[in-house]
Amino acid sequence: MKRFWNWNHDGSHRQLAISGVIAPDSWVEDDISPQVFQDELNESQGPIDLWLNSPGGDCVAASRIYTMLMNYPNDVNVKIDGIAASAASVIAMAGTNVSMAPAAMLMIHNPLTIVGGQKKDLDQAAQMLAETKESIINAYELKTNLPRAKISTMMDNETWMNVNKAIELGFADEMLGQDKNVTDCYSYSDKQSRLVLLNKLKPTIKSTISVKSLQKRLSLLSH
Repeated sequence: MKRFWNWNHDGSHRQLAISGVIAPDSWVEDDISPQVFQDELNESQGPIDLWLNSPGGDCVAASRIYTMLMNYPNDVNVKIDGIAASAASVIAMAGTNVSMAPAAMLMIHNPLTIVGGQKKDLDQAAQMLAETKESIINAYELKTNLPRAKISTMMDNETWMNVNKAIELGFADEMLGQDKNVTDCYSYSDKQSRLVLLNKLKPTIKSTISVKSLQKRLSLLSH
């Protein structure tokens, strides 16, 4: 069994990381891997922080993980720190709250398959892909409340979304690290916080104070 997930515990929050290709080995005929994931999910209770960075993979595996997370009795906070593309974007839709890093990306597209054989085999594959697309739209629609026709067109066009576009369309809820009640700085990085503060102060800095000098003062204040 090739694991693409990892668990960690950080105080009151459980940490789950899903990274890389989802299910390098297909879950279609695999009874072990899904059960292992389910058992580990149910080992304890409490909110989960799911760190997601995946280009996608097995649609069946993503669907099963999505369902498991949707049925989890506590909050699942999805945090996209790199990319959530293809099947990984389906998993992201299970988040009670979905946040994305400033440079993260989310991508949705039509399902893919490889098939050979007679015309009836190709027709069956086309019908399977059409139904698979409708099932994926179900997950996107529940999260975004967008019209199904609009979601379908976005999938046809292989739509890539940065954090701002994802929030605008309802695929994400906020930018990762922003605490709107306290500051506009990104709480996950002291360096980022200093950078944001520096950029806010630049227009008011007197010419006698160099930016380099201000950076040094901010660095001292953070220690």
